[in-house]
Amino acid sequence: MTSGANLKTNRNSPRRGRSFVVACAAALLASACTATGGTSNMASASADTATSFDYATWDSYLGGADSSQYSSAAQIDTGNVGQLEVAWTYDLGPGQAPQFNPVKIGNTLYLMNGGALVALDAATGAEKWTKDYGGRVGVRGMNYWQSADGTDRRLLFLNDGMLRAVNADNGEPIAGFGTDGKVDIRTGLEPNKMPERPLMTNNPGRIYKNTIIVSLPAAAYDFASAPADIHAYDVRTGALKWVFHTVPEKGEFGYETWPEKDHEKFGGVHNWSESTVDEKLGLAFIPTGTARYDFYGGNREGNNLFANSIVALDAETGKRVWHFQVLHHDLWDWDIPQAPKLMTIHKDGKDIPVLIQATKFGYIYVLDRRTGKPVWPIEEKPVPASDVPGEKASPTQPVPTWPEPFARQGKFTPDMINPYISEEDQAKLREMLKTARNEGMYTPPSLGTGSISFPGHNGGANWGSSAVDPVKKRFFVVSKQMPTLDTLVLDERPEAQAAMPNGGGDVKPYKSGVNFLLQSNGLPAVNPPWSKITAYDMETGKKIWDLPNGEVMMLAEKGIHDTGSTAPRGGPVATAGGLVFVGTSSDRKVRARDAATGKVLWEHQLDAASEGVPIVYTEGGKEYVVFPVGGDGLFPPKLGQPKPGPNRYVAFALPGK
Repeated sequence: MTSGANLKTNRNSPRRGRSFVVACAAALLASACTATGGTSNMASASADTATSFDYATWDSYLGGADSSQYSSAAQIDTGNVGQLEVAWTYDLGPGQAPQFNPVKIGNTLYLMNGGALVALDAATGAEKWTKDYGGRVGVRGMNYWQSADGTDRRLLFLNDGMLRAVNADNGEPIAGFGTDGKVDIRTGLEPNKMPERPLMTNNPGRIYKNTIIVSLPAAAYDFASAPADIHAYDVRTGALKWVFHTVPEKGEFGYETWPEKDHEKFGGVHNWSESTVDEKLGLAFIPTGTARYDFYGGNREGNNLFANSIVALDAETGKRVWHFQVLHHDLWDWDIPQAPKLMTIHKDGKDIPVLIQATKFGYIYVLDRRTGKPVWPIEEKPVPASDVPGEKASPTQPVPTWPEPFARQGKFTPDMINPYISEEDQAKLREMLKTARNEGMYTPPSLGTGSISFPGHNGGANWGSSAVDPVKKRFFVVSKQMPTLDTLVLDERPEAQAAMPNGGGDVKPYKSGVNFLLQSNGLPAVNPPWSKITAYDMETGKKIWDLPNGEVMMLAEKGIHDTGSTAPRGGPVATAGGLVFVGTSSDRKVRARDAATGKVLWEHQLDAASEGVPIVYTEGGKEYVVFPVGGDGLFPPKLGQPKPGPNRYVAFALPGK
């Protein structure tokens, strides 16, 4: 086993814009810049690697290890999509509403229903078999692997803190994998990091050749959380292959971006969301989250690598090849919430294999995925200072000059108050805006009347909410528009102060409750649209279209349309048929849009929300689009919907055959 974090760097970052170079020269900001080092098999790879990915199958979460959310299926297109009809449904029974993105292997569709793995006939939805493992399972997806000769076919997923490998033909555990077909993902943690309870996450990890890369969770939403290392295991045996420390240890690159005192106790920096692998370059791209505690970092002075970073790891060894930090010393819980997308664009007379990273705060970071160098300039810009005792907010943040943001940002002003809430609620918001800190992007959390964060930590992009068309060079992202009020209070319990690393003096365990500013009728505080779907031409970085995503049932019934859904968690899928499919929650609809214009060409009314990413595949010469359906979505109780229908998967196809 190797430790992937033990990599020195020569800091041979490519030249970029003047402001970026100046920022990199400053010691405080050095950790934010693209830093490269180490070796990988990427050097000999050609620039058109994106075109060689497999877009015809859907054999792991989001379609494949490249996370494209794109299908080359083209039977359903802009001319006939209006004819789509229900082809089959599969009922799940009571329980948590589904968000699981199924995978298709051969003629079988696999999904999770509670603790059970279900195998369906991909053409009819008929159940072939089911195998119940009990306990919690990763609710968003799984991975598939097969041997070179195709005789060994395995599904890998997380179950009660164990990485399970099962036979894809019958669901039986693979006896030679770990112990009885499972590996405790705590395996590889140093004794001082070992939590008592198993670690569970909804991030299904990624497979690279014969390696599965698993991101550990932070274990606790507190100062006492654990560092969330990245582990790689042998797909065949379950043996640990390498470890990457997301909080660098002594002697590792980035160690100096944290305080030395109590260094081993700092936690968070977890890849809770998703990750992406480029097999041609041999790189795993890991987007990371916030260092704990999310809203106060007086005890963790510095830029806190590798928090809020895209880290490119050699998938064979776990060694860091490059990183880019999109946010220094996070105080807003702006984790990088989704898998990077891959594409090859033509710019300045050459082909560039790029990585496209959407964020919670509405910016898109576009990097050359071989080196981490920005494709368009990214500038370090001054941001507001903190007024909380002991806090040392970063004086600057890296801001993309292009493409334009996809989410609303900045100050929450009185003219933005939602007109569809009560007069009493509007008056309370006007009073709040008179006293809260409200200085636009990067306003730090504060004491007393609190600070407005817009977009807040449930705004912008989130898991599964972007897709690419690698042929037409388009990027699609679903966003939420939801400010928060971040108000710090002092946790005076002795156990809270004892749990805080590097505390003392003015540095105390300040914490913030979650206030999404939802109003008495369940709607957001700001005016619509509350969700958007935005399309970009990535050759130029320009927006193609930018439209409301869904509606709210109780407003649509009054003739109020184009508001966007409230807090949707439906992810888009693009297809070679020129379509983008996506579901929404507060209006309980699924839609197909023209990828070129955003126009809705087809929609279907459901009796429950659709959350998660649909799957698109072809079976028996017929193309299917399958959505998870169930529940009321996020923040539903006061929106006035009738009781939701049953949890199920609904498949759509064209009539005939």
